[in-house]
Amino acid sequence: MKTDRVVLRGTDRNKVVVDGEFRRGNGITVTGAQSVVENLTVRNHLVNGVLFTGVTDTQLQARGAGGAGYSPLDTAKFPPLKGFRASYVTAHNNALYGIYAFDAQEGVIEHSYASGHADSGIYVGQCRPCSTVVRHNNTEHNAVGVEVTNASENLYFLGNTVHRNRVGMTVNSNDLEALGPQHAAVVVGNRITDNNDAAGPEQAEGGFGIGVGVGGGLRNTFDRNLVTGNRAAGLMLQDLQGYPVRDNTVRGNRVRGNGVDLVLNATGTGGNCFVGNAEQTVSPNGLVGAASCGSGSGSGGGGRALAGRGQPARVDVPPGVSFRRAPQPPAQPQLPGTAEGPPVPAAGLPGRVRLQDFPLPS
Repeated sequence: MKTDRVVLRGTDRNKVVVDGEFRRGNGITVTGAQSVVENLTVRNHLVNGVLFTGVTDTQLQARGAGGAGYSPLDTAKFPPLKGFRASYVTAHNNALYGIYAFDAQEGVIEHSYASGHADSGIYVGQCRPCSTVVRHNNTEHNAVGVEVTNASENLYFLGNTVHRNRVGMTVNSNDLEALGPQHAAVVVGNRITDNNDAAGPEQAEGGFGIGVGVGGGLRNTFDRNLVTGNRAAGLMLQDLQGYPVRDNTVRGNRVRGNGVDLVLNATGTGGNCFVGNAEQTVSPNGLVGAASCGSGSGSGGGGRALAGRGQPARVDVPPGVSFRRAPQPPAQPQLPGTAEGPPVPAAGLPGRVRLQDFPLPS
């Protein structure tokens, strides 16, 4: 039987540890509405660190609740979890995902740290509308820092540091999960740097040296992000698995010092637009001039976006390490206040979103 409005809080983020000892599957599984996990560490599990989900089938949970290796979830049988929050959580060295919201809505993931995961540090998947904010988190030494798949509408990634992963952030559509194609996420004010990590677990698709990769996503907005030091590509948009990448707005970012700063690999014009990104290199040539955002409405302006098979820079891909051997993280900041403070369930989330509070990182 599930219980709603549970607040699971550690008295010390770095000393209260849920340790799977590389023998157990999920560390903490949350299926009760408006529940919270905060101020603790979850490590060394064979599937996920913290899982927020409407999936109540324990066999599906044991396989991760979502992702590759199963048919798309029956969304009628498993309606989404409504209300969740992860605050000041450290997740490291788990085999799949660190903090994983799948088939879950109305949530916040904040002030958390994720490292050493063989898939991604933070994952938001299969929700529409997601009504979720992912803010002020730090991901490093993962195969992918932040992963978004078939997660759409009222979804925000704000002020995160995505640094020293093999791939920084992916925003994808696929047929492994329901609710494709992915669309209408907002990515603002993030620091996405130096994602060329040889000390992280190998990424399943072999990706390396990419800051942000958008595969088959629609109508997403990328604004005021710092994207630098990624050896293959800074920000790359491409068709994926039969899903065209269309009507994405890439505007007002600082995308510079990457192998290739901006890449578009798409068969159609698609209305993707690029403007004011301080880029130095693009592929294909002429991308920015042809793909102006016009009025900045996010619809691709005049629809003059250039079709072409742009390519990232070629890089030597180092072998990954086992998630068991990824670097151990340093101590992380505590939840403000006292551990004895009143519990606050995850009601009324994500609350008001103020994009103006997230400037371009210096």
